[in-house]
Amino acid sequence: MTDYFEVLSRDGAARIGELRLSSPVTTPALADDHVEDAGSLWSEEREVPEGDDSVLTVLPHRAFPAGTADEVKESFRVDYPETDYPSVAVVASDDAHDAGTDAYILSDAQGFVGHASAFKDAIIEAKESLPADTALYLSGVATSLNVATLVYAGVDLVDAKLAKVKGLEGKYLTSENEYFLEDLDELPCSCPACQTPREEFTRRDCAEHNANALRTELAVVRRRIRDGRLRDYIEGQARHNQWLTAAFRELDQQYGYVEERTPVIRDSELAAATSDSIRRVEIQRFAERVTTRYQNRFKNPLVLVPCSAKKPYSESQSHAQYHDAIQFRAHTVSMTSPIGVVPQELELTYPAQHYDSVVTGDWSEDEKGFVAEVLKRYLQRNEYPRVIAHVPEDGYRDICERVEAELGMEFEYTVDEHPTTTESIGNLMRTLEGELKFTKREREYNTIKAIADYQFGDGAGDALWEDSEIQTTSRYPKLQVRDTEGEQLAAMVPQYGVLSFTLKGARHWVESDAPTKRVEIDNFAPHGSVLAPGVVDADADIRTGDEVVVEGPKAFAVGRAEMSGPEMAESTRGVAAEVRHVEEK
Repeated sequence: MTDYFEVLSRDGAARIGELRLSSPVTTPALADDHVEDAGSLWSEEREVPEGDDSVLTVLPHRAFPAGTADEVKESFRVDYPETDYPSVAVVASDDAHDAGTDAYILSDAQGFVGHASAFKDAIIEAKESLPADTALYLSGVATSLNVATLVYAGVDLVDAKLAKVKGLEGKYLTSENEYFLEDLDELPCSCPACQTPREEFTRRDCAEHNANALRTELAVVRRRIRDGRLRDYIEGQARHNQWLTAAFRELDQQYGYVEERTPVIRDSELAAATSDSIRRVEIQRFAERVTTRYQNRFKNPLVLVPCSAKKPYSESQSHAQYHDAIQFRAHTVSMTSPIGVVPQELELTYPAQHYDSVVTGDWSEDEKGFVAEVLKRYLQRNEYPRVIAHVPEDGYRDICERVEAELGMEFEYTVDEHPTTTESIGNLMRTLEGELKFTKREREYNTIKAIADYQFGDGAGDALWEDSEIQTTSRYPKLQVRDTEGEQLAAMVPQYGVLSFTLKGARHWVESDAPTKRVEIDNFAPHGSVLAPGVVDADADIRTGDEVVVEGPKAFAVGRAEMSGPEMAESTRGVAAEVRHVEEK
């Protein structure tokens, strides 16, 4: 059981946590001043220390460096004792196991940090073998250049040993480079160590600076995690070193590991500034759900339009012009890099209204290939009587023509020079002449059902609500779903573009055939927060931010997940879910 470490917030595999020592420590952090090592058992037998809650005590251990044979690990494995104070076990990444401690040091870290594929394999293997609510500690490998990537992968604690050694060797470290001290005419830092005049700056000063730079970088990383924007920072910062770039690309290929730990909703901006943005979990998840869960329910033609800089799209000037021309005679779907395609019903759904991309007018081949693949999969799933492409030449037209050829379809093109010219808008209006308008009721029903499909699973919208059994009230984007007696079942949350249920709506959800996300709790009635120790079991597909039903012998409730289902099921500390409505049994 973890008694002295708690995860407070998450940004993918990166976490803000708290080491609950007598003087609490917010992680990710430097562990140097908070760790006491009881020593190695290789040299001699050692007594288990008495310990106290002022430090993390590294229990007597045998460290296995990278490449140690499995039979050696098996023969000399340490059985760690139970302690009543904050403790750390030393394990190898490929032999990690639950030892009942609060933190784990990976003894082979120096063998895999610096090698992208080995780094990815080691971290994932260790994280999937160790309890979710314990701290992962890498010793002797962190610098101000690589620590953001270490944390992004899931590391909670590091030390300044390597940074200081490099300083004593005359290597001056920053967050983007490593310099030989003798090559610096001036010091590019204003930390206390760098206040020394350049001609008097020694290697000992350099070691102090390197530790300060590492400490500063960790503060930046913590801020980024709290903002939900560490990945944005990584995409730029890791560019300064080849193995760091390779490392986060390797992690991008581990979709299952990163996706399980990435929230499904948040209100922070997603900066799509590099070609690597396409591989972000949030982007891939949106594209996957749109092409496997979303179902078009309009009988009208499809009009493909370009995205807009302003989000949501419907509030932009260009989309207002498209709307005036279309007049509910067609279903509008926006094409965009890096998201792919965005049906009008999902324009608020994270990350469709939260991303910002670099606009140059030029599309890379990666962008074209990704958006073309998403559009192709979308059209394979959804049938339309006609497809009208109201898109400009740059990039968009090329994508449409690729998809036309691959699917054997024929698109109708309406743009002359630019989509918002008078002639282009006129072409769009004339192309839709004779098409019938869909009603406001149809638009609202299709919107809530589309969101349900995206949020809960394929077919969820129809499984939840028959048109004859519901009515919508309030105005978009704050639509409310009510039953025929006027009692509210659910409501749109405009900040995230998802649905939240009332108690009655949650019961209806459970009784329907729509996929349900359940959290089973112990014999109590929650008020406000459900803590992890009270969770008996949870569905494995629950992600942070998901709408969940919470049920136990004494209560039925609905709320939002604060950690993934697997983490809920195995954690002994932390908030598992925030409850919105509770009914005691």
